[in-house]
Amino acid sequence: MDIIIIEDEELAADNLEKIIHSIDENIRVIAKLESVRSAVKWLSQSVCDLIFMDIQLSDGNSFSIFEQVEVKTPVIFTTAYDQFAIKAFKHISIDYLLKPINSEELRLSIQKYKDYYQNAQLPDFKKLLESLKPNKEYKERFLVNAGQKVHSVKASEIAYFYAQEKGVFFCTFANKHFDVDYTLEQLENSLDPKIFFRINRQFIVNFEAIENMHTVSKSRLLLELKPKYEIEVIVSFGNMHQFKIWLNR
Repeated sequence: MDIIIIEDEELAADNLEKIIHSIDENIRVIAKLESVRSAVKWLSQSVCDLIFMDIQLSDGNSFSIFEQVEVKTPVIFTTAYDQFAIKAFKHISIDYLLKPINSEELRLSIQKYKDYYQNAQLPDFKKLLESLKPNKEYKERFLVNAGQKVHSVKASEIAYFYAQEKGVFFCTFANKHFDVDYTLEQLENSLDPKIFFRINRQFIVNFEAIENMHTVSKSRLLLELKPKYEIEVIVSFGNMHQFKIWLNR
């Protein structure tokens, strides 16, 4: 069995190799790589049976390797990473070893590879990357002024946002209009994309506000919104493809 070790600490890499050989002298370490860059280059040109990979490397996080090259080899992580990451590894059946490496745990990991991975479907590394991304928190409320009063309006109560003259406003499902101190670009990045979609340069709509849609041409849609807006609301040509994908989620 041919393996590689991706580890930026030479002493740690040598120690891991020593323990591996003490467990199975037939395992060959064919490369020891210390960086994301060298790992991407090697994996782009060569193959092995198993990878031992540290998470923090000299030039960044090893998960970025999977974003730059398709990895078709099972991975055993050697890490001092937090519990959140460990749960992710378990979720997709990738094994991991906490540093300092324990010989018996390493033996069991190698045996696990021999028992399962040699004849099994490879783990979904893209799923791993997604599971490690922190859940983004979207804006849920907006503080607005109405005369001498201040209101907090839930995002779920907003039918659409629109740019008019030099300001940005929103309209609630109760047909109340308020100005906000955000640009549409800022709102687009802070609103839940499952609920809101920016259809053109002037409008972000809530899915629940779309009452009807009419084809204007092959590349344009006219939206009827509730509450009704005073002028035509058109999905721009550049947003049509993504808009249809959004509608069909």
